[in-house]
Amino acid sequence: MKATAAPHAVPLWRDLIALAKPRIILLLAITCLCGGLVAAKGNLELLQLSALPLAWATLGLCVAAAGANSVNMAWDRDIDPLMRRTANRPLPQGRLGHRFVYLWGSLLMALGTLLAATAAPWAGVMNLAGALFYVFIYTMLLKRRTVQNIVIGGAAGAFPPLVGWAAVQGDVSHPLPWLMFAIIFAWTPPHFWALALFMNADYTKAKIPMYPVVHGAAATRVMIVRYLMVLVPLTLLGGLYAPLGWLYSLAALSLGLWWSHAAWQLLHAPRQGMAADTLARLTFRRSLFYLGWLFVAMVVDSLV
Repeated sequence: MKATAAPHAVPLWRDLIALAKPRIILLLAITCLCGGLVAAKGNLELLQLSALPLAWATLGLCVAAAGANSVNMAWDRDIDPLMRRTANRPLPQGRLGHRFVYLWGSLLMALGTLLAATAAPWAGVMNLAGALFYVFIYTMLLKRRTVQNIVIGGAAGAFPPLVGWAAVQGDVSHPLPWLMFAIIFAWTPPHFWALALFMNADYTKAKIPMYPVVHGAAATRVMIVRYLMVLVPLTLLGGLYAPLGWLYSLAALSLGLWWSHAAWQLLHAPRQGMAADTLARLTFRRSLFYLGWLFVAMVVDSLV
């Protein structure tokens, strides 16, 4: 019989990093930093004065998000073993106990909120709101109950620009950070539905009501295109608010067409098979680059 690895063969620090979901946190950190840099509105003096608060806010966001992701894994410990993408996580493999992970995640959320609050009280509030929304609204309430899970739950990932903006401006009263929030909110469903298309077997096995599981691949492709038809015009509204202008608008249109081209190809791909999976993966990868470069374009336009 082939020997299996001992439950604790993986170092604890690696499991703690895995609980944090670092690839997700990277995108959150980028949108938080960009939100703060745009909030300076090209004022280099303000940018210098707010550099340290923005750094603390971004660190706090990352720590709180790591905690929320850890709680998410503890809650999903019964379904993660059923999916190839999640079966090797620390809890399904028996390397960590769920009580420890719940405690660890809660401590990280509290610590992250305190770190963000050192930048500005509103940064702490927005940070905590995002973490709690992800844990209680998306993970515990929506994920297993409704096909609208990622549509509503996507708001959790839209808070980082508000955290960054608050760290620099001290509040979130300006409409621009809320437009950033709306952009990420509208971006999230087509992003995750592209993932769900090529992970459909996993979600079906785990009985998670993602859109392809409930309505099928064809309907999901249509919904991805429809959301992009809303998202791209929404991003162009940013050019109406200072410090954004024509440079950002050009980037937003170009990036929107680039991602939409992949989604259009996916819409007209064969219903199943390697070509369909390849185009779903392409649509998913482009969604990641799309959001990152869109926010970078905001920063560049605000500084030139």
